[in-house]
Amino acid sequence: MARVVHPRLALTAALVATVGVVWLAPRAGERLRPTDFNRDVRQMDADIAALAGDRTGSSVALAYRLYQRAALTERPDDYRDVRGALAAARARDGRAPDLCLLEAMLSLRFHELDAARNALDDAPELAGSAEAQALAADLDLQRGHYDAAQQGYEAAIREEPAWPAFARLAFLTARRGDVIAADALYVRAEDELTAKEMRAYAWLELQRGQLQFGRGRYDEAMAHYRLAARAYTGYWLVDEYTAELLGAERRFDEAIATYERAIARAPRPDLLQQLGDLYAFMGRPHDAQQWHKQALDGYLESQKRGEVQFLHHLAGFYADVMQDGDAAVKWARADAALRPGYATDDALAWALYRRGDLSNAVAALDRALSSGIVDAHMYSHAAAIKTDAGDREGGRRWTRAATAINPRYADFHAHR
Repeated sequence: MARVVHPRLALTAALVATVGVVWLAPRAGERLRPTDFNRDVRQMDADIAALAGDRTGSSVALAYRLYQRAALTERPDDYRDVRGALAAARARDGRAPDLCLLEAMLSLRFHELDAARNALDDAPELAGSAEAQALAADLDLQRGHYDAAQQGYEAAIREEPAWPAFARLAFLTARRGDVIAADALYVRAEDELTAKEMRAYAWLELQRGQLQFGRGRYDEAMAHYRLAARAYTGYWLVDEYTAELLGAERRFDEAIATYERAIARAPRPDLLQQLGDLYAFMGRPHDAQQWHKQALDGYLESQKRGEVQFLHHLAGFYADVMQDGDAAVKWARADAALRPGYATDDALAWALYRRGDLSNAVAALDRALSSGIVDAHMYSHAAAIKTDAGDREGGRRWTRAATAINPRYADFHAHR
């Protein structure tokens, strides 16, 4: 079987695409402060310039490096560069396995699941490789096939025990309710890192912190976030997670300042919404409105570009911020059609609830609950929907379930 050229690069980039570890690079000409993150951005840009200037070099290597940059910056222009480089590489190298792998990763990043599957099928020589197995498992995860996803991640680990595969399995394990096993898998992922992979270490520490935050263990979460901040300086994602925690602790001035610092470098629409949500939580609707407007503008601009990765956010935005049930249902149905699973069923149930369609809300909710996924936010939705549908005992049961997972689930938290 032919081996792909970039095994670690491919699997790492695929994880980035799956979990959305992103950063918006500074504008051209903006002075970069000497942080670990900015150093890596400089190196990445230098590599791209060198690869682009080498007419005899690998078009595949250039496409991969451009993808890494785009996965970090999340800028539409950078993704257009990737698509252009992919087209040029295909014209030169045809359906090479590396290109099919990259196309699958890019398609997954944009929730284009059929395109990702077709890209993998176009390179049968990839079958059995760790990279292809992990991506196929990502597809199963996105489609709500959780047993198949777990089997795929375990197969990828047997083929090549690299840190991204352990992290993928940890993510799914946590969603299925076993936080202790998930944390152990994140630790196993850290064990696979080299001393130079401090960005990956920081990202893994953030995920370990999120496990604790999702259980209401704020001190433990902050300890992981501080480790991440020390390990890899200048990382906006640390600011995002830290701001969320500060908001939950009602340290509002610190939370606002930390969100603003993250947004100054990464003005993603979902991050803008988080700050708006914080202001709303604080009872400052005027301040919330300005951030929410910017967030909605960003979501809709993405839609105009033909992208679908913010459908879930649009469903939640119209359900929770605008409380417009009809619009929420529209976006939730569009997302569920692309990615059937517990998250889209839960979002659809909540949108239908906002619209006052209780019978269909209960049906969608029951599908979400039958997935076996353990999630306090979903359980809180279940409590409200069941109660208003007349099942008061069911409402109390799901309230107890949400509280058992996270006794602080009503605190401020970000919708990702």
